[in-house]
Amino acid sequence: MEEERTIAAISTPIGVGGISVIRLSGKNALKIANKVFNTTLKIEKIEPRKMYLGNFIAQSFKEKCMMVWFKAPNSYTGEDVVEFQCHGGTVIANGILETLIENGAVLAGPGEFTKQAFVNGKLTLDEAEGVMDMINAESESEVRAGYNLMQGSLSKEINNLQNELTKMIAKIEVTLDYPENDYEEQTASETIDGLQHIKEKLEHILKTSQTGQIVKNGSKILILGKPNVGKSSLLNAILNFERAIVTSIKGTTRDILEETYTYKGVKFVLTDTAGLHEANDVVEKIGIEKAKKAVNFADVILLVIDASEPLTQEDEEILELVKNKKTIVVKNKTDLKNVVNLNKYNFKHIVEISALNGQGVEDLKNLIYNLVIDENIINSNLMLTNMRHVEAIKKALKFLDECLKGLNAGITLDVVSIDLKNLWMALGEITGNNNNEEIINEIFSGFCVGK
Repeated sequence: MEEERTIAAISTPIGVGGISVIRLSGKNALKIANKVFNTTLKIEKIEPRKMYLGNFIAQSFKEKCMMVWFKAPNSYTGEDVVEFQCHGGTVIANGILETLIENGAVLAGPGEFTKQAFVNGKLTLDEAEGVMDMINAESESEVRAGYNLMQGSLSKEINNLQNELTKMIAKIEVTLDYPENDYEEQTASETIDGLQHIKEKLEHILKTSQTGQIVKNGSKILILGKPNVGKSSLLNAILNFERAIVTSIKGTTRDILEETYTYKGVKFVLTDTAGLHEANDVVEKIGIEKAKKAVNFADVILLVIDASEPLTQEDEEILELVKNKKTIVVKNKTDLKNVVNLNKYNFKHIVEISALNGQGVEDLKNLIYNLVIDENIINSNLMLTNMRHVEAIKKALKFLDECLKGLNAGITLDVVSIDLKNLWMALGEITGNNNNEEIINEIFSGFCVGK
């Protein structure tokens, strides 16, 4: 039967290591463990949350290991969970897993332990996604965002908003049940005020998604300029290692070169491009076209110019190309001399550097960070990093606007109530809490309907 299904899997990376952990979760977890694990205590004497040393009797070997039992519902999945901590190694871990399956467990599917945690009310959907975000994090800021999501920072906000909506819907239902009291106008006015408050909250949460997407995917930084101004040298200086080949020959960089770096815990995707100029080489021409197209997808453009020489026509054409983009003009080679004149251009951000000796590079990295990251958001407990959450909130805002439009147009409350329920359901998509039964229960428990 489905309710007796006990899942098993190796929870640590496969390979040689100090310890491997094999996990069981389900009604029969302790029963299965008793078949294969020998310790000095009888199974009925084993206490939850205590480690026991014993011998695991696998199909073809024995292993001295530790076992711990987490009794339902006080476990990660909300079910009985047993974990074996054995010596690290592919053969040992796989042998233990195979033995557990031979004795009644079934192989867990991807993410199934966390899925069971959601099913059993230990995690909301967004909190479960926070777990995955932490596992997949490539920067400190992703870890923090995943942790806050896992801790319920978003679900708490959404649940509060759903509770407000539930009370609105319940109030409308009561008003409709007692038309003789003539409360429709008052209820409509109160609903408008309540929806305006919810709209402000949702729009505030949605605004965090721009920074959130940068944290999740990395900010795209494009290095642009004519040949031999030091673009590849700048790439190497920012990365602090020799990633790109640097020569005095035009066209050394002929294709897009991409690398990531982390600054203040945030991931940045840095792209070096072919020098923009009139080229005869077919391959170089393709690289130049790629560079021009990449301009449209960059969060920040680093336009590199040679500060030791006056502007050329090529420089001016590139300056025109990026004048309406978020651009930092990087005056390179200031260790030689600084003769370039940018007075006729109204660029807000100009940084002087020497990619050769690293002068000004740290200031440049700090400026890039400040241009793309809102520290008030990144240091807060709530930041949208998941596009599913973003789309759900946008969907909810559409329903909310329909509600406000209807109320202001004088549409009857019974019609508005339908849009409110759709709004409630859209928010519930984030947490998995979109069961209409809650609205019904609120009506009967919060108001004296008398029926």
